[in-house]
This record gives sequence, C-alpha cells and structure tokens, in this order.
Amino acid sequence: MAEDSSSNPQTPSSVTLLDGNSLAAKSLAACGVSHMFGVVGIPVTSLATRSVALGIRFIAFHNEQSAGYAASAYGYLTRKPGVLLTVSGPGCVHGLAGLSNAMVNTWPMIMISGSCDQADAGRGDFQELDQIEAVKPFSKFSVKAKHIKDIPNCVAQVVAHSAAGRPGGCYLDLPTDVLHQTVTESEAESLVAQAKLTLDNGTENVVGKKLEIETAVELLRNAARPLIVFGKGAAYARAEDELRKLVERTGIPFLPTPMGKGLLPDTHELAATAARSLAIGKCDVALVVGARLNWLLHFGEPPRWSKDVKFVLVDVSEEEIELRKPHLGLVGDARRVLELINKEVKDDPFCLGKSHPWVEAIANKAKDNVVRMEGQLAKDVVPFNFMTPMRIIRDAILAVGSPAPVVVSEGANTMDVGRAVLVQKEPRTRLDAGTWGTMGVGLGYCIAAAVAEPDRLVVAVEGDSGFGFSAMEVEVQKGIPFWFAPVSAILAKTLVRYQLPVVVIVFNNGGVYGGDRRSPEEITGPHKDDPAPTSFVPAAGYHLMIEAFGGKGYLVGKPDELKSALTESFSARKPAVINVTVDPYAGAESGRLQHKN
Repeated sequence: MAEDSSSNPQTPSSVTLLDGNSLAAKSLAACGVSHMFGVVGIPVTSLATRSVALGIRFIAFHNEQSAGYAASAYGYLTRKPGVLLTVSGPGCVHGLAGLSNAMVNTWPMIMISGSCDQADAGRGDFQELDQIEAVKPFSKFSVKAKHIKDIPNCVAQVVAHSAAGRPGGCYLDLPTDVLHQTVTESEAESLVAQAKLTLDNGTENVVGKKLEIETAVELLRNAARPLIVFGKGAAYARAEDELRKLVERTGIPFLPTPMGKGLLPDTHELAATAARSLAIGKCDVALVVGARLNWLLHFGEPPRWSKDVKFVLVDVSEEEIELRKPHLGLVGDARRVLELINKEVKDDPFCLGKSHPWVEAIANKAKDNVVRMEGQLAKDVVPFNFMTPMRIIRDAILAVGSPAPVVVSEGANTMDVGRAVLVQKEPRTRLDAGTWGTMGVGLGYCIAAAVAEPDRLVVAVEGDSGFGFSAMEVEVQKGIPFWFAPVSAILAKTLVRYQLPVVVIVFNNGGVYGGDRRSPEEITGPHKDDPAPTSFVPAAGYHLMIEAFGGKGYLVGKPDELKSALTESFSARKPAVINVTVDPYAGAESGRLQHKN
C-alpha cells in the first residue's frame, strides 16, 4: 500500500492534513450531495460529522433499512442520488433493503458503508464482511476505495453511475484504514477537482430515429381504440407537461400506474383509471411511457389485454425494450421522446374528440364505476370499514389545496383501497410499495418526502402491519438532552426530532389483512391457543408511541373524531399519528394478488 502523508517525515508540521473522512465529505459535497440518511457508528461517525460541517444535512435513523428506503425515495423525488451511510457488516446487510428497493424501482441511490481494516480481512475482524460481493446482486455499480487517494474518484463514479441511463443503486466501500489515512489539504483539493472533471454530466440517452417517432404517431392516429399508459419513470423524467400536451391534442384516454397518478389529474375527463379493465382489455394500440409491462400491468398479456394489442414502449433502457419485445420500442428519456411525438402530432394534427366511440365508452364506464364507488363511500359505516375513513381522508387532503400533500401508502387493504379512492392532482405526490411491493417503506418515504419537498404536508395512510416495520422512526422529542432522556426515548428516534410536517394515519384492524380469520378446522394442534399468524394485539395504542416522544396522537373510531383529528393535525403541520380503529373483518387481499396468497 502507498505510504500516506501522515507517516512521511518530509511533511512539514505546518501543513494541514485531512483524513479519509474529511476527504470523503469534501468529495460528496463537491459532487452535489446535499442530504444523507443513515445510522452512524464504527467506522463512519466522523464521516457523518465532517459532512454536516460542510453543509450536508444528515438525517439520523434507528435502522439502516428505513434510512435506505428514505434514500431511495429521495433519489426519485429529486433526481439526485439519495445517499445512505451505514456501518460495516450488519449495517451494510441491513442497508441492502433500501439499495435493492432503489434498483427494482430504478431510482438513483448510493449506499456508503465503512468496512474492516484491509490488513485484517479474512482474520475475523470486527463486523468483517466481503461487502463488495454482498452488494453485487442489488447494485448496478460498486467500488472500494483501497487508498485515501482513491476516494474522490470513487465518489464521482458512484454519483455518475447511479443516475446514468436507467437509474439505480450504487455502492461505495470505505475501509477503516483508508478513513484514517491522511493527505495534505492542497493534495485533497487537487484530487477532488480532478474527480469532478470525470463526472458524467448526465448525457441524455439517444432518442429513437425520426422514422420511429413517425411510426409511433401513425399507429396512434390509425388506432380505433388507442390508450396512453404512463408510470413513475415518466414522473421521474418530469414528463407531465408533454403528457398533458399529447393527451389534450389527441384526445386519447390515459391510464397511470399507481405512482404515475398525478402526472395528469385523476379528475381529468380522459382519465381511464375508473374504467381500467375496459381500457386495457379493449385497446388496440397502447403507448406505454416510463412503465414496465410487469405484474402491475399484467405483463401486457391476455386475457387482461387483447391478444392483438400493439405496444409502443418508451423506456430509457434498451435492455428493457428488448426484454418486453413490443411492436415498437423508443429508447430515451420519457420527456424528450414525448417532445418529439408532440412535434410530430402538431405538424400533422389529429384528435379523437369527445364523441368518438372509444372515448365515449371509456367515459361512460368510468362514470358508472365512480357512481357505484361514491355510493359505497357515502355511507358512514361504524365500526369503520376501509371505505368510510378513506373518504374522509380523501376529502381532507383535497381541502389542503396546492401544493398538494405527498401521500405515502403501504399495506394490503389500505394501499389498494387508497389507490382507488385517494385523488392525486399533482405530479410525484404518491409514494407506495411500488414495483417490488415492499412493505416497511412508509416512515422512510415520509421522511424523504418531507426533506425533499419542504413546502408540502406529508400524509401517510398505512396499514398497521406496514406501519409496524418502521414505527420507531416517529420519535424523540425535540430538545431533550441525550443524557437526560428516558431509556424508552433513547431507544426509539426521527419525525419529532426533526419536527417534520408528517401526519401518519394507521388503519388498525388488528393484524395482517385483519385479525384471526382461521376456520375452526385450522385452530388445532399443540399451539392452538396462540394468536393466529395474521393477528396483532387488538386495539393497539399506536397513537401513544408518538406522544412518548413529544408528538401528537389521536385515537379515532367515528367519522367526527377522524375529521377533527385531520383538521387539527393538518393545520398544525407537526408530527402526528392518527390511530384509526377498523373492523378486523373488513377488507380482503388485492384482487390482483389474491390468487398468489
């Protein structure tokens, strides 16, 4: 290993030396990192401290899993890689949850982990793990800084790779000995400057040839039943303005995937969400923008889709297009591709019009379904089912106006009902379990949204199971000194500590899907007196958790109680948990997944 500056007798005593922690912090700041999420400890505590001193905001969590989910969502909301900092070994393993979530959702994220001293590798060192090998299945690029002078270039590489092409998770390994090495301040400045020059400045993907754009428009023009489908890839690309132009110029109905909701308002007259089965079952040409033909879209296959449908797939990844084998593939950034499509349409305009049979069919079906759903929502059912509190929450969110709150949702019944009932009118205002169906993302996503969108209220609508994954992140009362805080407060810390404007609404039905739903024949054997695998403690006091940390808790079971809690908590814009008691026998698994359970 090259000799570090601190061991060089020629280094004058007046020269300022920087260690690996300081150099890593300087490199991150120089590469545009402004926020970091994580859990500190050996050997990265100093890295977090030095980063804060350079203006990087560090959001401290209780576990790396939630911090990783926050970093992944931050990358989606800001288009800048969210950074997760973990300790070595187990910390790295815990962080893989967030890293893998970023990879599957194609969001830019960087996980940085400390690791054991390189000289002690293979000898059973403290928290030793071959972390480069461990992260390989979950990252698009990984690198280890083997010497302090490698750090700036390694930082630049992970920043560039995370956002280039199809975004995803990247990993940087910082061994303990490297963090303790030193270089002179002038050498550090030179290394950082050189690394910045190597940064890929986000060269946009090549967009399909003009002939391909013309072909795509011609397919839409000649289709009897065209449909535009868009997802969170279009949201990430900031394609909302171009989507609106295309929809309004052509009159083609549109269908968003769950996190594509809000790119165009759910209330738009051409929205086909309430007529989803008809739209995908009968369309003959589907322009799919920034969405994958995966389980969320039934793989683009019959019987949900027509066997004769022609897909025009717009994706930033050529590999994705090759995998799906659409009728026509357009590789490139969603916004740029739509700009070219809109130009082609403008040069030779066409519009289906409200009286077009396909548009009328979609509109009529959507209207009928909305009327039926509103009939169910209008009833005040007590004990609560899922529909009554969801209607009250929907109306409270809409009353906030613009900027609209960011809605975070997870859970089986809670998320599925929320997708149908809650209304999104603005882009990137819905975060849920996403492509991977990840439970436990809720509080991490809430914190990321509050940090990335400080002018917006954040409202989490969660099942009690989903909430339980990360509930301790509601924590510690601002201003309590660490040495004076009760042990329970020390052990449980994040919403209250940072005074984030997050209101968490927990649908408490006593378990996963509900309480004990076993038939009498299933309640047998030596452990028949144990609770069912789906059961939690009935009427758990989730609202009391945040009160222990200085936040506001509400227990509600009636419409007026819920309305009052929402009005008060939304107005206060301070951390709150609303514990909504729900009939444990209300609701069922999503129809899209029921056959798998």
